[in-house]
Amino acid sequence: MLMRTDPFRELDRLTQQVLGTAGTWSKPAAMPMDAYRAGDEFVVCFDLPGVAPDAIELDIERNVLTVKAERRPLPGGDNVEMQVSERPLGVFSRQLFLGESLDTDRIAADYEAGVLTLRIPVAEKAKPRRIEISGAQSDRKEIQA
Repeated sequence: MLMRTDPFRELDRLTQQVLGTAGTWSKPAAMPMDAYRAGDEFVVCFDLPGVAPDAIELDIERNVLTVKAERRPLPGGDNVEMQVSERPLGVFSRQLFLGESLDTDRIAADYEAGVLTLRIPVAEKAKPRRIEISGAQSDRKEIQA
């Protein structure tokens, strides 16, 4: 299961939008995310439009998943003049504490159309299973555990 640990992240995001402050490596800005369960896996989607795939880092240590990304300025030249620049540049980061019931060895990541999608399967030991009961009688009964 996923746990959010910083209730002030949303306040930081709103402050960043209002003041236009960019994230740095020492103080990264928040990145929006959605998380849901689909069958036997959790799916987490991070909005990272304008971020190159090589500027995204995914690390997991113990059960802490860290996502860091950097939105860099567009390459310019002598004849390039920026007209509008509303997307914040800088570093974005998010940490998720993953429960023991998730299989952190089989996390899959996909980046398409500015959305980083992580698929985290539920560990086999945490899935419901049927247990067969044997008795003195010849017929057997099953219960769901």
